[in-house]
Amino acid sequence: MMENGKQIRLTSMEISQLWAQYLNDSGSICILTYFLEKAEDTEIKPVIEYALKLSIKHIEKLTSIFIEEKHAIPHGFKIEEDVDITAPRLYSDIYVLNFINQMSMVGLTTYGASLSGSTRADITDFYMECLSETMQLFKQSKDLLLSKGLYIRSPYLPNLEKAEFVKKQRFVWDIIGEKRPLIASEISNIFANIQRNALGAATLAGFCQVAQDKQVKKFLVRGIEMAKKHIILFGKKFEESNLPVPTTWATEITDSTVYTFSDKLMMFFTTALIGLSIGYYGTGVAQSPRVDIGVMYNRLMAEIELYSEDGSNIMINNKWLEQPPIASDRDELAKANLND
Repeated sequence: MMENGKQIRLTSMEISQLWAQYLNDSGSICILTYFLEKAEDTEIKPVIEYALKLSIKHIEKLTSIFIEEKHAIPHGFKIEEDVDITAPRLYSDIYVLNFINQMSMVGLTTYGASLSGSTRADITDFYMECLSETMQLFKQSKDLLLSKGLYIRSPYLPNLEKAEFVKKQRFVWDIIGEKRPLIASEISNIFANIQRNALGAATLAGFCQVAQDKQVKKFLVRGIEMAKKHIILFGKKFEESNLPVPTTWATEITDSTVYTFSDKLMMFFTTALIGLSIGYYGTGVAQSPRVDIGVMYNRLMAEIELYSEDGSNIMINNKWLEQPPIASDRDELAKANLND
């Protein structure tokens, strides 16, 4: 791009975000196209259409940026390679609506980060537009969930009667004895992580039913068990403070075992969900003064990181892991020059 008569290159942060978004949106096009093909609810269908329209629009814009920059266009995912839209229904429309709502919340976070890391005017404008569109998608999906009585609200807290200050160290350090009730930030993070794990468990359950590779199936089963365990652990923290534990979406999956999505696409989305979990758990640590909760999050993050590594190895062994933009290896270039 030219600014003030000078060629302005993309920064490493900009290219990394654009590259990752291309993969995410190309994968979303495959999944949303399938969801739209199977949708029956006349109220949910327009929300799927809008989400799909956004992903297609993003891919067109990203492609034009890569071409202008003479940067290789990622292979990503393609309908003809990674999804069979004629396959039987795998998820209910209710699951799909919840999926879109959760992914729109993820989008608001990632687009916000992309915007704050953008330098060039055109990239800044692009992510401002992405944020605006995703805000609309979030509102559409949330409002529809509310109107259908399907939206799960986080717990309510009593109104504060007056401002108070912490008087005892047990607010933070009481690990073994009777613990104080959860504060608002701890509740909101635990609630959101229960919701995300519920989405993950349901998503992976469907994936597992239609996966082709045995190693992939075992990996997905392990992820389902891990998500369920995390839900139980988070739920216990809620029960200790006499808070209601949100329900899961296991009933929103059909019995189909017919090939639907490629193992490559399912592994990509599974590892993406893992990465999101690590980030959200890190936020949970930062916003949880109670030491036992921080210890819990750190232990769960270590478990997820090992799981993530195993997923990466499966993708590498099957040549499914597309290499992101990478810095030049100066040592290798120097060696090559010496050998010339």
